[in-house]
Amino acid sequence: MGGAVHDEVIAERRHLLSLAFRMLGTVAEAEDAVQETYIRWYRLAQQERDRIDSPRGWLTRAASRVCLDMLCSARARHEQYVGPWLPEPVPAAAFGANAGADPLDRVTLDDTISSALLMVLESLTPAERVVFVLHDVFAASFPEIAETVGRSPAACRQLATAARRKVRDTPTRQVTRQEHDSVVQAFAAATRSGELGRLIAVLDPSAVLRSDGGGIVTAARNPVLGADHVARFILGVLQKRPEVEVLEQETNDGLGFAMWVEGRIIGVITLEVADGLVSDVKMMLNPIKLSLWN
Repeated sequence: MGGAVHDEVIAERRHLLSLAFRMLGTVAEAEDAVQETYIRWYRLAQQERDRIDSPRGWLTRAASRVCLDMLCSARARHEQYVGPWLPEPVPAAAFGANAGADPLDRVTLDDTISSALLMVLESLTPAERVVFVLHDVFAASFPEIAETVGRSPAACRQLATAARRKVRDTPTRQVTRQEHDSVVQAFAAATRSGELGRLIAVLDPSAVLRSDGGGIVTAARNPVLGADHVARFILGVLQKRPEVEVLEQETNDGLGFAMWVEGRIIGVITLEVADGLVSDVKMMLNPIKLSLWN
């Protein structure tokens, strides 16, 4: 019995990492949360573990509580972060049943792991984010969530409603994957041409570029605003770094780009598309947030 339960508990690791990543936005923090969850499980006396009918339910609740605590402390860390803080991009290979041993395995391909949604979730309160992920993404009931966050089911329902409203009111990708990738390919062709006007033409006039170096590598400290400035910034980076090879790459946001130097990925670029133009460019340069790419 004990061995079977142990195997069942260990088998939940991928589920817990998937949950924690949506709550926290980085693989490293998700792994920390899952490790703490398992520590709490194995600290239980054997008699306590034997009384648990559903190890998956217990682990989910414990991981969610750990994430809630981490989110409360993460706000202060993000305020001290050097430059823009962006959620971690993940390779498209992390999607679906063919993900193998990848910790971010998913049953279906949806937008719950997109950078756009993760950015919106950053604007939620810690309690709103945990409730939203548990209910809207993982279909947990409000009584279950109430036990997790220490609030009444009615309060959790209100938190979910508030979170859903914020998510709905914040524009995220509204185009099909085919449309997105077609615009990104036009963006790639314009970039490779080196022609400023051609690149500006595929950018939304109010386009925004954010780059996350985490204070570890050089990156723009402030968002770059407007099509002209974004286009000049991109072409300037390519001119200053001729050793960098930029190749198309599938990401959790659809087609994007990987920046290669000497056989290693040093950056990942994801894009949002609206009305046939690139509206948002995110450059992840922080090596800590590129752990799944090398």
